[in-house]
Amino acid sequence: MSVMKSATDAADEKAIVAAAEAALGEIALIRAEVGKVIFGQESVVEQTLLAVLSGGHALLVGVPGLAKTKLVATLGTVLGLDNSRIQFTPDLMPSDILGSEVMDQDAAGYRSFRFVPGPIFTQLLMADEINRASPRTQSALLQAMQEYHITVAGVRKDLPQPFHVLATQNPLEQEGTYPLPEAQLDRFLMQVDVGYPELAAERQILLETTGVAEAEARPVIDAQRLLQIQSLIRQMPVGEKVVDAILSLVRSARPGNGNSTTDKNVAWGPGPRAGQALMLCARARALYDGRLAPSADDILALAEPVLQHRMALTFAARAEGMTVRDVIAGLVKRAKG
Repeated sequence: MSVMKSATDAADEKAIVAAAEAALGEIALIRAEVGKVIFGQESVVEQTLLAVLSGGHALLVGVPGLAKTKLVATLGTVLGLDNSRIQFTPDLMPSDILGSEVMDQDAAGYRSFRFVPGPIFTQLLMADEINRASPRTQSALLQAMQEYHITVAGVRKDLPQPFHVLATQNPLEQEGTYPLPEAQLDRFLMQVDVGYPELAAERQILLETTGVAEAEARPVIDAQRLLQIQSLIRQMPVGEKVVDAILSLVRSARPGNGNSTTDKNVAWGPGPRAGQALMLCARARALYDGRLAPSADDILALAEPVLQHRMALTFAARAEGMTVRDVIAGLVKRAKG
């Protein structure tokens, strides 16, 4: 019996290795296609792709003109996903996102309600400047992002699979904006900070995007294949040391867990969903780098994008000019020993 079991395990392991090798080649092609359009910003592209490969959502934060919108549109093309864009504005209503019921009347005079789907019924939704809409409108995404369906007039409406939200947010213009509530932020697997490009990348942007023709990305995979890769990532083994590293990092970021610096500077820390995000993203990062299992280094590398939007500092820490990034950097340094 044990021999049969070990043979089955070996066959399963070989199947996972073969599937991972195939996925690795496709991920390399995806990166190459995105690189035709998005110059530099390797870490931004990597983190956004990791969020999608992990089956989650990402919040892209950066000043205007850094190709956030272009990156989302390019990913939709390369991954073969149906995509739509919603420009969030203060007058946007929940029905503008979810859809609404309209009344129809036939020739006999019989009236009935018909549901008209909103732009949320897509596979890749770009929520542009999400913090410009009211909290009521922002909350229209909560159920969709967590449960992958919405409820309209008491009726459940399932969303297409896969379903991903890539939202953008401008950190500078705070007038006329509504900060995302903690529950909404926690639905995002990662917060991706989009910075200014390096000199060489910016030079390439000037040369490549101001001519007669611009490069265009082509599809590499389709929605069904993306679902298969997401399933593969969930099957990748995670060692006990990596699980311990996740638990240690997440718990050290919460007040009341024996870390005096955290107790002093952090008002509230990440919940269990942060650990789940680290587990999935670490597996995706391993596959992205051509490895079959994640390591503790993956956890530390992902600490900032996974934790920073799930923590808040005390008033005293903010008054001293401290940022959440500073706290996470200290936790990572301590974890490295």
